[in-house]
Amino acid sequence: MKALITGASSGIGKDMSIYLSELGYDVILVSRDKNKLEETKKLCKTKADIIPIDLSVKENAFKLYDQVKDENIDLLINGAGFGLFGNTWETDLGKELKMIELNITSLHILTKLFLQDFVKKDKGRILNIASSAGFLSGPYLNTYYATKNYVTKWTMAIYEELRRKKSKVHISVLCPGPVDTNFNKVAGGSFTVKALNSNYVAHYAIDKCLKNKLLIVPGLSVKLGIFFNKFLPYKTSLKVVYNIQQGKTRKKD
Repeated sequence: MKALITGASSGIGKDMSIYLSELGYDVILVSRDKNKLEETKKLCKTKADIIPIDLSVKENAFKLYDQVKDENIDLLINGAGFGLFGNTWETDLGKELKMIELNITSLHILTKLFLQDFVKKDKGRILNIASSAGFLSGPYLNTYYATKNYVTKWTMAIYEELRRKKSKVHISVLCPGPVDTNFNKVAGGSFTVKALNSNYVAHYAIDKCLKNKLLIVPGLSVKLGIFFNKFLPYKTSLKVVYNIQQGKTRKKD
């Protein structure tokens, strides 16, 4: 068994890589940070290869696929991504475009190319890491929320296509709430509510993925939040999310 994990240098991606290795998977670890990939590799019990590459450049997604397409990969995990706090007229356009390239475009490319291979073989799994943000609009973290909406809804649609085909290929999407990772440091904020442990989320997600679960939402409070948000007027939901996200940057200051 072999898994390819993007975003494997830290956070959920790192913890997933280690857990998959414990389960007997050989792993291919992908991130732009070679030194941190080496650290992850040392913690893996099975064969671990590293590929330092920046997936915020979409051409690199094609290069990555070409490099590993003959590796007989059983599980693809798209875990690379980042966010950016701020009002739309104040945030850096270049960073936002890189976020879209990483969170959406490269994920789309890798998902589609591996999905085509998996469907031909009629086996394989894909786990896309989104967020509970994938069910919301997110003022003050708006581009990130929009990218995660794309990932969540696109993955769900693929699931139904595979189900209708009666395919043995399975796709899942992880939609956690706050997780104790490097995310807020990169985005420019800090948590205002208690975050879930990254290792717990990684184990939970892998276990559910291997059981062919479509929507993977760790934590009862997040499940309830997603459910009750359905009944809120849009403007009320926007106000709630704005206050939560702006509070993260106020706490940081």
